[in-house]
Amino acid sequence: MATTRVGVCFGGPSPEHDISILTGLQALRALAESGGSPVAIYWSKEGSFYRVEPSLEAEAYAGGVPAGARPLELVVGRDGGFVEPRGGLRPKRELLELDVVVNCCHGGPGEDGALQGALDLAGVRYTGPSARTAALGMDKLAFASLLRHHGIACLPREDGRRVTFDGPYIAKPRFGGSSIGIEVLEDRAQLEARMQRSEHFRDGMVVEPYRPDLMDVQVALRRFPTPTLSAIERPLRSAPGEPILTYREKYQPIGGMATAPRELPAAIAPELAETIRSLALSVGELLDSRGVMRVDFLASTEGECYVNEVNTIPGSLSHYLFVEPKIPFAAQLEADIREALERATYRPNVAGADGSVLRSAGSIAAKLA
Repeated sequence: MATTRVGVCFGGPSPEHDISILTGLQALRALAESGGSPVAIYWSKEGSFYRVEPSLEAEAYAGGVPAGARPLELVVGRDGGFVEPRGGLRPKRELLELDVVVNCCHGGPGEDGALQGALDLAGVRYTGPSARTAALGMDKLAFASLLRHHGIACLPREDGRRVTFDGPYIAKPRFGGSSIGIEVLEDRAQLEARMQRSEHFRDGMVVEPYRPDLMDVQVALRRFPTPTLSAIERPLRSAPGEPILTYREKYQPIGGMATAPRELPAAIAPELAETIRSLALSVGELLDSRGVMRVDFLASTEGECYVNEVNTIPGSLSHYLFVEPKIPFAAQLEADIREALERATYRPNVAGADGSVLRSAGSIAAKLA
């Protein structure tokens, strides 16, 4: 794997931009310590790509684009990829010779299929979800509909504009993750007010019944080379009585997700643990997951268990969850890279586009008459 040319892409125009940087820097260190020479590709909050020094610490990005960053462009097409413009009397662009890109971008276009689609069109292999899986995983309403269609238990989830059940509610942005914008609301009046005023609900709101009796539990899953599940985790709330697990509780501790308060492995009944593992495998197969995916559940001590959400590019790529047995982060990344090289995400299909329809089309003007 040391001869594989690897880029690590992180950041992006997303509310989870800073967390993505932490994940990317962890991946860069793990790959370098295992003998690799990864290329660091920073995606700024403004949407521009840069080649940066792989050994920079997180603080270097606190003010935006770090010193010494060199602009990159992502070019689609047959000879596409990340290119670095070169100045001089005869300006040119130099292609970064990469075999695969490790996608460490959380939320926004890095996890909703937009970056994946661009990389597909550029002919760049990448880790993590395909464009289709990423888009489906980011759309909470569509994901819940898919679960229900396949008989997988989830709480009622409805469009915030057409809620048919009474409060109290959990209101979530339709697109997004990591507890950003999630609120507990008492009634429809509060729903309507928040939908109009909160920027998090600009692209839509989904609403579920608020169930304070349910606990958060989650498990990470990989399907290459063989299906493997992590230990089951129960994230803990730092302040007892808080209605939800907040974004700050997840990520504010030094080290992000890897150092957030948790119960790992979760102290839950064996029957509940088996249900969680079985459902996680079903969700992974249903979404045709790639790389490491985290499935989040809501469960009770009485055995209720609901699939809540799926995180197709989880914080720290969930490497800290693989403790039974422990899987080194570098080994996890190497498996992701091999999967990216062996499992293509994009296969153009032009079957049937043989020109026969065009030859018999006649005059376009006549078709508009």
